[in-house]
Amino acid sequence: MELLGYTISTMWMILVAAFWICFAFWPATVAKSKGYSFLGFFVLSLFLFFIALIIAFILPDKTSPSAPAAPAAE
Repeated sequence: MELLGYTISTMWMILVAAFWICFAFWPATVAKSKGYSFLGFFVLSLFLFFIALIIAFILPDKTSPSAPAAPAAE
């Protein structure tokens, strides 16, 4: 069976690929908000989604200082 020149299985594969790419933005966005590479986490989450998601949530936030800086010695 064809619809618009594509078989049903081809349309399902395109739909699954679109959702896969959309879900890959989730860990990448979390990592970017913490100061890490968006592209690196996006590529990682394309291949290893759950591992990238766990790593993105576990990583410490680089954008906010965890401890105040020590005063400069004169």
